[in-house]
Amino acid sequence: MEYLTHSLIEKSEALQVIQKLNAEKSSWQDGKKTAGSHAAKIKSNFQLDKSSKLSIELRDLIVNKIVSNPLLKSFTLPNLIHGVMFTHSLAGDGYGTHIDNPYMPSGRSDLSFTLFLSDPEDYNGGELCIRTINKTEKIKLAAGEMIIYPSTQLHSVAEVKDGERYVCVGWIQSYVQNNEDRNCLFGLDAGAKGLLAKFGRSDELDLIFQAYSNILRRLGD
Repeated sequence: MEYLTHSLIEKSEALQVIQKLNAEKSSWQDGKKTAGSHAAKIKSNFQLDKSSKLSIELRDLIVNKIVSNPLLKSFTLPNLIHGVMFTHSLAGDGYGTHIDNPYMPSGRSDLSFTLFLSDPEDYNGGELCIRTINKTEKIKLAAGEMIIYPSTQLHSVAEVKDGERYVCVGWIQSYVQNNEDRNCLFGLDAGAKGLLAKFGRSDELDLIFQAYSNILRRLGD
């Protein structure tokens, strides 16, 4: 499984987001309301109403940060960033093993992301657990860092033992639906840009960029 971790916002920005979330008292909902019948049985958290003014403001902030980041754009090839929500988990909250719906009202889920807002020292437990064939990856990142991973993976959120966990989650509909195809394009793009930075432009690099563009044209939606 290929996934990417990256610092999206500064720690100070993450703290400002949490302060705004803490000040919003009336727009939090039981997370079960947005889960399917099976997922609702294993989900325990609170989610900010997506239609609230604060949710829209913060959603636009996060989406703009993602689409303006060259590395994230190269890795995800985003056609649509959707379903963005902010969640709050207290002691005893968590989310059992599940897989994200392939098609949501807001779009197709090719990639899932979690942006960690809380400082990891502010809560125990609450790791994002992504299951692979041989093991389960447990991920708990610093405030302001995010992970992007294939929506095809089973995953869960470990129970929060104490403290408070704030994260932003969402999904990406990519121009290239297949994970392997997208990863190959990412490697090709990264390698070509690295050669350009190291040696400058060349006729050979022009051919690589041409091949990349035409492969993307063939594979893309």
